[in-house]
Amino acid sequence: QVQLVESGGGLVQAGGSLRLSCVASGSISSYSMGWYSQGPGKERELVADITAGNSPRVVPSVEGRFTISRDNAKNTLTLQMSNLKPEDTAMYFCSRWREEHDPKLQDRRWGQGTQVTVSS
Repeated sequence: QVQLVESGGGLVQAGGSLRLSCVASGSISSYSMGWYSQGPGKERELVADITAGNSPRVVPSVEGRFTISRDNAKNTLTLQMSNLKPEDTAMYFCSRWREEHDPKLQDRRWGQGTQVTVSS
């Protein structure tokens, strides 16, 4: 069973930066990868993802501030976060999945999450 382990969260002042990492226990090369956030009392939502072919995208609310990247040789996914805002406060989860229409074939896995808190 593959494991995803996130790190890099913490407490930072508004305008600051953090770098989140997600290390997988197995190969990620054939999987899409992504970062999701879940704020208090909110649904988990996509922040950024990157395909197996290395095409990244981020949601509009973090465009220009967050960058997602992957290193298949190290089985690592990274989220560089800059100009952080209090509304970015959330638990951030790493996920990997296969690009399949049928959810049963996606083989989705989640990490345990890392907390990001941005003070004003």
